[in-house]
Amino acid sequence: MTEISEKGILMVISGPSGSGKGELVKLLLRSGKGFALSVSATTRAPRAGETDGVSYHFMTRDKFEGLLSEEEFLEYNEYNGNYYGTPKSEVSERIASGVNLILEIDVHGAMNIKKRFPEAVLVMIAPPDFQTLERRLRGRGDDVPEETIQKRLATARDELAMLGEYDYIVVNEDGKLDATADRILSIIAAERCRTLRNPGFAEKFYESK
Repeated sequence: MTEISEKGILMVISGPSGSGKGELVKLLLRSGKGFALSVSATTRAPRAGETDGVSYHFMTRDKFEGLLSEEEFLEYNEYNGNYYGTPKSEVSERIASGVNLILEIDVHGAMNIKKRFPEAVLVMIAPPDFQTLERRLRGRGDDVPEETIQKRLATARDELAMLGEYDYIVVNEDGKLDATADRILSIIAAERCRTLRNPGFAEKFYESK
């Protein structure tokens, strides 16, 4: 029988603060459905409990910039004097092995991935409405200043304004995280069946006579 491609998929997951994307990613990683989290590279020093190759790929600034000059990062950024980036080689190797690799990044990083790795699947996680988002941000139990909340709401507007650049939107309703994860699994199943991911299907079909 001719098989559909078993190659993994790079799934970029974005969403505003309060969308629940972090909990969703944790659930997918625990699902046993072949998901793994992309491990970024960074030039910052390891913190207590962090392991090289698991928490991050820790490297010197010279090495990072050398890889940058060789275009070995799908996306990168600099925060507080340290580089962070997604190594192209790791993504390619893990996808080839059948792993569905999750990259949880903001919309700007997602747009870079879209340019450098067009076969990636971009998914925006969103609350059902603005009121729910605001309630979640205010109900976290943290003593968060009003200015910070308003900044997060403004950022959410900017992020959702980029929705047209994404392949899918998945609404994460309160108390329905499992159903939200099931939608992600459905997206993966559908993407595996796309003709562009199975370019040699017809040839293999006739070879199987």
